[in-house]
Amino acid sequence: MKKLLVIEDNPEVRENLCEILELSDYEVFSAANGKKGVEIALSSDVDLILCDVMMPELDGFGVLKILNKNPKTSDIPFIFLTAKSEKTDFRKGMGLGADDYITKPFDDVELLEAIEIRLKKSERIKRAFDRTESGLQKFFDEAKAQKEFENLSMNREYRKYNKKDIIYEHGQHPKWLFFVAEGKVKQCYINEWGKELIINIFSPGDFFGYIPLLKKEKYEDTVIALEDSTIRLIPEEDFNLLLFNNRNFAAQFIKMLASKTADTEKQLLDLAYSSVRKKVANALLTLADKNGQPSFAILREDLASLAGTAKETVIRTISDFKSEGIIEIIDNEINILNEAALKNMPQ
Repeated sequence: MKKLLVIEDNPEVRENLCEILELSDYEVFSAANGKKGVEIALSSDVDLILCDVMMPELDGFGVLKILNKNPKTSDIPFIFLTAKSEKTDFRKGMGLGADDYITKPFDDVELLEAIEIRLKKSERIKRAFDRTESGLQKFFDEAKAQKEFENLSMNREYRKYNKKDIIYEHGQHPKWLFFVAEGKVKQCYINEWGKELIINIFSPGDFFGYIPLLKKEKYEDTVIALEDSTIRLIPEEDFNLLLFNNRNFAAQFIKMLASKTADTEKQLLDLAYSSVRKKVANALLTLADKNGQPSFAILREDLASLAGTAKETVIRTISDFKSEGIIEIIDNEINILNEAALKNMPQ
């Protein structure tokens, strides 16, 4: 059963709305003001929000602004309800990212149809973005909201990179959003003495290179192919059109940024405070996760860069892991035999 949130300060209108929606087999939450509505939206997994515009304390525009900034609520379909029908109000609401705008008094059938359409569209977009190449295409197709984007999207291209090829490097100006279609690439920082620290490994379904596009600054990192890879290059114009004109796409990237930030913070803490064995164990687990299976091949210098330690130290440590029966090495390929031992490796 879909969960809807009604934010309306007029008690009669609110009760009437809730009754209509409950009779239509929706689970309904209600709030008498914008502040309470935001609290409910943040604490409950609602599927769609109906919100009045003119309310005391916090109006509907303020509610939408707050919810759009939070990854948990930024992709919830949002429909404004208002007695006003001026074009300026309509444009302001849609400009902030509202999905629809219904004027009061409204027809019950019209309201229910609008809700059903928005719920179905939201479900399609969520299903479309399934971290595969076909899922990416469906997501872009679903997100197209203007003719200009359709024209720009025709110019996307693929590039194939051989193992150790540089995709971009420190100091270059960003022009593309990158999507890994096949293979794996490493994101690293290289200091003035040439020492490398791997901070991310991107595998099929991953985007990369979006932070420099957002910051409008040169690359501070370098990305290199770990193996033969196929990368999809999405023009900066496409990325900006989607990011600033489509709430669903923007919400995906907010979540992606939040997730990457949390992962990077954890990695930095591990590098700063973990033992060598723990660092190498975490690196092996990361590689297994990116590879989708417990066996993988990786150069020892790349493993050392990911673990943040010397190559010689990594060689000694994986030799210890092998003798302890935690891993096996066959034809230079590492196979994890005891994942729990790596996860529970002492700090």
